Amino acid sequence: MRRILALSLAATVVAVGVAAPAQAAAGLDRSALRAAIAVRADDGASGVVARVHRDGEAWRGASGDVVTGRRVSPDARFRIGSVSKPMDAVILLQLAAEGRVDLDQSVQHYLPGLLPQDRFPDAISVRQLLNHTSGLPRDSEGAPTPTPDEELRSRLDYLTFDQAIQRTLHPVGRPAPGARFRPGTRQEYNSFGYRIAGKLIETITRHPYQYEVYTRILKPLKLRETAVTMPGAAAPVPRPYLPGYQQAGDGKLVDVNVQGGLPSSLTSTTADLDRFVTALFDGRLLRPAQAAELFAVPTGADGKPLPYADDANCNVGPGKGTACFSVGLKYVPLPDGTLLWGKTGSDPGYRSGVFASRDLTRRVAYSVGTTAPVDGIPPVIQRLAFTAFNG
Repeated sequence: MRRILALSLAATVVAVGVAAPAQAAAGLDRSALRAAIAVRADDGASGVVARVHRDGEAWRGASGDVVTGRRVSPDARFRIGSVSKPMDAVILLQLAAEGRVDLDQSVQHYLPGLLPQDRFPDAISVRQLLNHTSGLPRDSEGAPTPTPDEELRSRLDYLTFDQAIQRTLHPVGRPAPGARFRPGTRQEYNSFGYRIAGKLIETITRHPYQYEVYTRILKPLKLRETAVTMPGAAAPVPRPYLPGYQQAGDGKLVDVNVQGGLPSSLTSTTADLDRFVTALFDGRLLRPAQAAELFAVPTGADGKPLPYADDANCNVGPGKGTACFSVGLKYVPLPDGTLLWGKTGSDPGYRSGVFASRDLTRRVAYSVGTTAPVDGIPPVIQRLAFTAFNG
């Protein structure tokens, strides 16, 4: 399992037989991009902010809040959800470069007693936390599906990493979950592993997560429009913000810009997310040995990518049905064979993401304010990506 398959764009084209990328069409069609992000009735969206870069050209745009009719600024802030996971990975990769953590050492070594031995008998490495091969249970596994009104109320809760971990490992009123599979035998996207990664960061550094992400990423990169969630209380997205909505039990749409979350909950802008992914790929945040982890998917003893669990995460592209997540990132193929690496994220009312080709010639950052549940990459963003990169 410690063997990894480096998936640089060139290597992927050769290794898995994907056609070499075609030459990009000349020029970004700005009117077509504006049309692509215009909200349609079946998008489940209230509004969109987006930023696209291709071959030295840049475009940014926004579509208005269709619920209230108000204008949305292209510079609007939004909740990024799991787009913070690459930042978690960066912190741990930096700690690895500093010799303060070993990616192949077990979680049980660094956090003794956290995982009950009777339910988790196998060692889980730090790398397996980060590349989703840990076999750990999912967040709040086994909990009943909340009602719409319960979801609205729970969005205001602020949980520390310890509280989130205990809620999953030691639930009240239902059986405690165990391992879903033996570590390192397959891949399954797992946010719970990143709750443990957050606790590991705080344990090793003896600093709050918010301090580490600010001093290691936000401050050096001058991400001035990106803000961490302060402990203990719910807070709104700073203005100007992209509105996101959830439906109450009576069908009424509620603006959910006020939320609690976790220490790793952040708000940002498309400009800051683009700056982050650019710095991540051009070597400003990580040394080469650690940066290589970003573009590697886990493999088995046969050297082939691990099988992926039976859900919708890794169901397209060169390795369909096999691992598509690396340490902190995932790859998404374009129809011409180009791989975009990045991360999507969701918080109540928001679906966000940032992706880029390894050479940074193609980049997209976006957020969609929602009015209904949206699985995967929202349709409006699929239209945007096709228009931007295949037009």
